[in-house]
Amino acid sequence: MNLILMVSDTFRYDHIGANGNSWIKTPELDRLTGESVTFDRCYTASFPTTVHRTDLVTGRYTFACRDGDGLTANDISLAEVLAEAGYGTQMIYDTYHLVRMNLYRGFMGWYMHRGQEGDVPFTRFNYPIPEVVPRGKARGAGGYFKAFGYANLNAWINREWTWEEDRCCAVTARHVSKWLEENYKRDKFFLWVDFFDPHEPWNPPEYLVELYQSGYTGPPMLHPNYGHASVYSHAELKNLHAHYAAEVTLVSKWIGHILRKIEDLQLDKDTIVVFTTDHGTYLGEHDRTGKSNRSEDDQRGSWPLYDELTHIPLMIRVPGIKPGRRDALVQPPDIMPTLLELLQVPIPSRVQGESFAEVIHNPGAQWPRQYAFSSETLSAEWDDVRPTSVRDSQWTLHMHGKLPRRPELYHLSRDPRQQNNVLGEHPEEAARLHAAFAEFLRQVGTGEEKIDVVEDWL
Repeated sequence: MNLILMVSDTFRYDHIGANGNSWIKTPELDRLTGESVTFDRCYTASFPTTVHRTDLVTGRYTFACRDGDGLTANDISLAEVLAEAGYGTQMIYDTYHLVRMNLYRGFMGWYMHRGQEGDVPFTRFNYPIPEVVPRGKARGAGGYFKAFGYANLNAWINREWTWEEDRCCAVTARHVSKWLEENYKRDKFFLWVDFFDPHEPWNPPEYLVELYQSGYTGPPMLHPNYGHASVYSHAELKNLHAHYAAEVTLVSKWIGHILRKIEDLQLDKDTIVVFTTDHGTYLGEHDRTGKSNRSEDDQRGSWPLYDELTHIPLMIRVPGIKPGRRDALVQPPDIMPTLLELLQVPIPSRVQGESFAEVIHNPGAQWPRQYAFSSETLSAEWDDVRPTSVRDSQWTLHMHGKLPRRPELYHLSRDPRQQNNVLGEHPEEAARLHAAFAEFLRQVGTGEEKIDVVEDWL
C-alpha cells in the first residue's frame, strides 16, 4: 500500500463545499470528501504552521513538549519509519518554512518550488517593489524588506506571472504529477505534498476572484492586515474574502490534477490519500483578519484560537474502506500513528497521539478522546498566557494574553460562532476544562515550570 499525504496551508474547514458551504466552489475536494472517511471534528494541536508540521510527522504535541519546531535528534519521523520499512520516500513542497526544520530526514528525495510569500529566490533590483495593497491593509514584510508589505513583496518576486499555471500550487502539482509518472511502478512509496496555498498572499487569477465578487474597482485585497477588520470598507473586506475563496478554488483544482493522475496510473487501487491543513484564518470574524495580532494599531494583545483557526479538514481515502463521516474528536498528532497502523507498520514508542485506524474501519468503534487541546508553544513566563483553547463536545475554553487574564467560555451548540462569553455563568465548566488541560500536560511530559504557569491562567 502506498501513501500520499497532502497538506494545504491555512485551509478553513468551512470553505469546502462538501462541508456545507454552498457558496464556495471546491468540486475536486468535494469529490475526494465523498470518497474518503472524513473527520468532522478534527482540531489543530500545535499552532501555527511549523509546529503543526512537527506534530504531524512525529505524532507528538510540539506545543507542550519543546520550545521550538522541526526535528530534533530524539525525534522519529513518519518518513524515517516508512523508509526503514522499505518505502520509497519523496517530499515535494512550496512551503518555504520547512527548509529550516530538518523535515527532509527520511526522504530519499525532496524538491522545493520557491517564491511563496516573502521567499526571495531571485532579486530584481532594476524594478521597484510595487504598492499593490496600501499600507495598513496588509501585513508588513520582515527582514530586509520590512518596509514593504508581503503582498507587495510577493508581486515583485513573481512579477513575471501571467497565467494560472504560473501560480505556485499549479507548479507544485505539476511536479507531483511528473514524480508519480516516474515512480508509479515502485512497490511501496510515501509522497508528502505540501502546498503553502491558500496561505496569503491571495493572488489567484482574477477570473477566479470574479466568481465571488464582481464590479469591485478598488485596490485588490490580497493579504490580511493581521489586525482589526474594521480598517476595511465593506467592499474591501468582501474583496479580501473573495481573494481567499478564489485561492481555495485554485488549490482544489490543482489537487484535482493530482487525483486525476493517481487514477490514470491506477494508483487509486493501492494508495491511501490524505488531505488536511494546519489551521484556518480570520476573514472578518471577531473583527479580525489573519491568524494572529501583528498590527501596531491593534491593542487587544494575543488573539484567541476560535474555531475559524482551529477547526481543520481531514479526509482519508483508503482503498477498500467505505467512505463516510466520523464524529470522533481527533488531532494532528493522531495522524502519524493512524497511517502507520493502516500500513501495518509498527508505531514508535515515542508517539503521543492515538491511532484512530479502528474508527476508519468501523464507524461504530469507540474513541476515547474527550478533549482537544490547541495552543501556541507554551511559555514559562508567569504573565504570558499563550493562546490556548480546550474543547469537548459541548464547551470551548479560551485562555490568552498578557495579564490581566481574559479567559472566555462558549457553549458550542448554543453559540457555534463563539460570540457570547458565558464564563461568569458557568465557572465550573471552565474549571473542568482547565483542569483537563493541566492533566494532559502532565501525561505528555510537559515541564513542571510550564504547568505551574498554566495552572495559574484561569
